[in-house]
Amino acid sequence: MRRSVLTVVTAAVVTSLTPMGAAAATPGSLEWGDCPEGVASPGLECTTLDVPLDYRDPHGEQIEIAISRLASKNPEQRRGVLLTNAGGPGGESLIFPAAIEGLDAPQEVLDSYDIIGFDPRGVGHSTPVTCGSAEGHFTNIPLYAPDEATVDAQAEASATVAEACGSSESAALLPHITTANTARDMDRIRAALGESTVSYFGVSYGTYLGSVYTTMFPERSDRFLLDSATGPGGWDAEFSRLFGRGVEDRFPDFAQYLAEHPEYGFGSTPEEVEAKYLELAARLDETPSPEGYNGQLLRQVVFANLYYDSELPYLAEILQAFDTGQPIPEPAAQTAATDPAIPADNYLASQLHVICNDSDWPESIDTYKQNVEEDRIKYPKFGAAGANITPCAFWPSEPIEPPVEITDEGPSNVLILHNLRDPATPLVGAQKLSDAFGDRARMITADQGGHLAYLWLDNPCANDLTTDFLVHGERPKQDVACGPA
Repeated sequence: MRRSVLTVVTAAVVTSLTPMGAAAATPGSLEWGDCPEGVASPGLECTTLDVPLDYRDPHGEQIEIAISRLASKNPEQRRGVLLTNAGGPGGESLIFPAAIEGLDAPQEVLDSYDIIGFDPRGVGHSTPVTCGSAEGHFTNIPLYAPDEATVDAQAEASATVAEACGSSESAALLPHITTANTARDMDRIRAALGESTVSYFGVSYGTYLGSVYTTMFPERSDRFLLDSATGPGGWDAEFSRLFGRGVEDRFPDFAQYLAEHPEYGFGSTPEEVEAKYLELAARLDETPSPEGYNGQLLRQVVFANLYYDSELPYLAEILQAFDTGQPIPEPAAQTAATDPAIPADNYLASQLHVICNDSDWPESIDTYKQNVEEDRIKYPKFGAAGANITPCAFWPSEPIEPPVEITDEGPSNVLILHNLRDPATPLVGAQKLSDAFGDRARMITADQGGHLAYLWLDNPCANDLTTDFLVHGERPKQDVACGPA
């Protein structure tokens, strides 16, 4: 997820940079054809659009944005286009319209829109960035720091990654891979589609992208659905520290699962499970096992597997392996198509570009040491990871503009949907985003755990309200708290 903390700028100042990004595309100029291998899906068609690398120089160097469309099959019901983003940042969203259809989206939603996907600038089939596959760069989620020496080691590794990004073959693109520029790209897509307004469905980081777009282009925004929100600052330093809060919020669901399955050896009550987990983590911090298991790895795999209830049985097997010294079970086989034209590290590299470019991160290693110490106590399960230092502290460029300030100026057209116990985008961030939007937004919470809500989890209350919003524009008159599924 992402880090961004800079001085704010008024919406008027930010929007003053946008007209040159809005008028250049010729309406209806897109020519649709087959999608790239690995993206092709029945009914999905693809194209590309050239956009400025630097919107301050709109006629200068251009980069390519890959776009997909799942067209409405019911023209009489079609009301416009629904732009989408699958999160990350760094997530390839070209396939996302087909994924939405595959999640059994209501037919009335599929009929109401041409669903539009696109790989954001720097990502996938759009002009991609790379950090040259920096050695040891396997995640942008910071590692747990049991002591100051671990922060120093993480700082050294982070500086190496940042240097690699700044000297890679795509270094010329580096400062321009930002959320604000991606929002400008979205408006170029809107214009090329010949639409006066767009609706939007974004998940996870995609909620921040949608928030930025509808702030920069309020008059071109129709219905905006934000599922599992990062908060008004996106993935900035403050948000990164919330990972600790997210694990604390979500862990009771996992503890309940383990308590119902005492065969894993963690106890028969949630309290016994929590105590055993903390004891195991402390033991592995002190003395890594002969198999190479340590406290950092334990916490990292716990965080990574708390996203969805379907992963909890596998996570239970992992914890049992850490506790007993047995081999970690192999995960279920996953087949991911790879395109040789996309750098192998593109997901991590493009994610890092966005989170480091979007805001001004603290550069003092001592600041991170202090934050780690605080959050190790405040959020003992994962806090000392979320507060740890990242390559953004050593990023080779300064932000080219202040972050977009999310405000209540604009139409009341935003719906925020959020699970109460989300480990990746904790509820407190969504609440702050709702506060920032004011009466522009309504919020639906669902009493369930995990990341992502609409279509991913079968909660009739949350799903029906969300569908009504997308299809009929019916937004709750006030915030709604849905019960368990």
